[in-house]
Amino acid sequence: MKPDRDHVEASAEMFRNDPALAADYLNSVLEDGDEADLMLALRSLSKAFGGVQEIARQADVNAHTLYRTLSPQGNPELRTLSSILKAMGMRLAIQPLEHHSPA
Repeated sequence: MKPDRDHVEASAEMFRNDPALAADYLNSVLEDGDEADLMLALRSLSKAFGGVQEIARQADVNAHTLYRTLSPQGNPELRTLSSILKAMGMRLAIQPLEHHSPA
């Protein structure tokens, strides 16, 4: 009998099979979280897209630097963030905030 997969492995497979779900996840983190949450989410997603080593290779970034960048204290340059997202098959986009009526 095959043992059950853990949550991390199952999540990685879901994100790998559905990049739109990965994008929705990151957008949710951006909406509700802070920079540290975003770095942890990107590190988690990297597992779905080949691991930090592979993302570093595709993004043309040193793997050690990428590990540091994706730590809770990470602070990537826009160019690095764009490269990481591109390696995961995504891109950075800007959206207008929803307008709220004055109270």
